[in-house]
Parts: sequence; C-alpha cells; structure tokens
Amino acid sequence: MKRIKMIDITEKEIVYREAEAEGKIFLKKSTIRRIKNGEIEKGDPLVIAKIAAIQAVKKTPEIIPLCHPIKITNVEINEKILEDNITLVVKVKALERTGVEMEALNGVLAGLLTIWDVVKKYEKDKEGQYPITTITDIKVRKKIKGHV
Repeated sequence: MKRIKMIDITEKEIVYREAEAEGKIFLKKSTIRRIKNGEIEKGDPLVIAKIAAIQAVKKTPEIIPLCHPIKITNVEINEKILEDNITLVVKVKALERTGVEMEALNGVLAGLLTIWDVVKKYEKDKEGQYPITTITDIKVRKKIKGHV
C-alpha cells in the first residue's frame, strides 16, 4: 500500500492566487421559467446556491483530505441562465502558498448541487426519476499565480 502525504508548502512564497471554475446544470425548461418568475417553493435557488458555494469554498479542506487550509480573501459567484441550463462560475482569491483551484471547483459543485436540491420537486418525472437534470462541464476556466 502506498503512503499518502500532504505536500509541504512551508518554503513556498506567499503570493496572489486566483482560480475561476464553472459548471452547468441542465433543467426542464418549465423549471427554468419557474426560477425566472420566482416560483420556487423553497426560495430563490440562485441565492441559496451562492451561499452554499461560498460555504463550500471555505470548507474545502474538510472535504478534500489533502487540501491545505488557506485564508480565502474573496469569493465571487456569477450565473448565466439559458433556456435549459444554468452555468455557475465561482472565482476564488487568496494570498497564499498554494493555489485555490480545488476551492473554486468545490464551490461550483456545491452551488450546482444546491440548485438541484431546491428544484428537485419540479424536476422529477411520474416515476420520481430525473430524466433531464444533469450536472456537467465542471472545469477550471482560469488560474492566476503571482500577480493581481
């Protein structure tokens, strides 16, 4: 069995770090209309998703075992609503010894999962399944190290 270890970043210089991640959730067109019209029983899924994304960014080292706990200086979340999907973009900033990609990705995933949770009532078919609801295209769009 191979050993695992957290990478030692003690000697690394503290520099500006930024990462931007994105992902999509495909939903029924009727659900998208409900979101736009403020007709979701649990509340605005985008507002709730943004709170979840920020929380997930801050909690990343508790979820991903070898991530270093770092001091996040900013989290920005934007969304783009299309006819059949929502794209969520999470940008994370820090002055740190290690990058913030995992934090940005974790924020995207938590935000998208939260949207699913808030709208699941409207997404289920007659058998209680989710034939359309899909989370996809999770990726790091941009990473910056060392300059603002």
